[in-house]
Amino acid sequence: MAFIDYYKILGLTKSASQADIKKAYRKLARKYHPDLNPNDKNAEKKFKEINEANEVLSDAVNRKKYDKYGEHWQNAEAYEQEKQRQQKYQRSSQGSSGGYSQEDFSNIFGNMFGGASSGRRTSAKFRGQDYNSEIQLNLSDVYKTQKQVITVNGKNIRITIPAGVENGQIIKIKGHGGKGVNNGPNGDLYIQFSIINNSKFKRDKENLHINIDLDIYTALLGGHLMVATFEGKVKLTIKPETQNGTKVKLKGKGFPKYKKEGQFGDLFITYQLKIPTNLNEKEKELIKELQKQR
Repeated sequence: MAFIDYYKILGLTKSASQADIKKAYRKLARKYHPDLNPNDKNAEKKFKEINEANEVLSDAVNRKKYDKYGEHWQNAEAYEQEKQRQQKYQRSSQGSSGGYSQEDFSNIFGNMFGGASSGRRTSAKFRGQDYNSEIQLNLSDVYKTQKQVITVNGKNIRITIPAGVENGQIIKIKGHGGKGVNNGPNGDLYIQFSIINNSKFKRDKENLHINIDLDIYTALLGGHLMVATFEGKVKLTIKPETQNGTKVKLKGKGFPKYKKEGQFGDLFITYQLKIPTNLNEKEKELIKELQKQR
């Protein structure tokens, strides 16, 4: 496997902070995203490399392995186990142990993948490395179940994103991590969702909240008001003498419940009275008359 300098791909050095890595990834991902570079094979290749670099360097554990083992980072645990096995064998056969050179390092990996070292061959199986990835979506994107293709370690994977997924939620895609060693099982892919609220609603799991301005005349006399929801506008009936801060609930007009097909939370509306400004003389006289009547 040829060595890939993930730091160079992101335009960073080894001293880069996690914040530097995140910032560089997002900037480059936007620049080379396939949607912004249609039919551009070079941009597509660059986008895959950027994602691969971010998957490794954005994870503190994986980054530490990469810094130490380079192109062999995915098999760090396997290397350590094989190294310990060979040291134990050398001690038992030679009665001594010494330091490991780069040649020893290569021999150990050759032995792990079916080569020979010290006249012995290992058949131990090792599980592949787990991968971590992040998907950024708008709140409106996860109102309905959708399918999306993501690029992980140079491979395109088609996943289903269930409606109602939450910000920070992590889901596991089994078997889509690093390849196992000696026919060992593949690792898993863990995807964390970053949900940006691009709506006027405040989300509380499956429930939504919103403040709606209500003019004083409708609040006093009653009437109707059109309110937007994720499924379109709903006509509300306002009761006469509605007070400021009054809350009403629209059942089933909230957000989808995660992995519960056809089930929704509620929409809670809080009325905020809007006091008229820039009154003309006639309006002031009428309000004063009303004040006298009260």
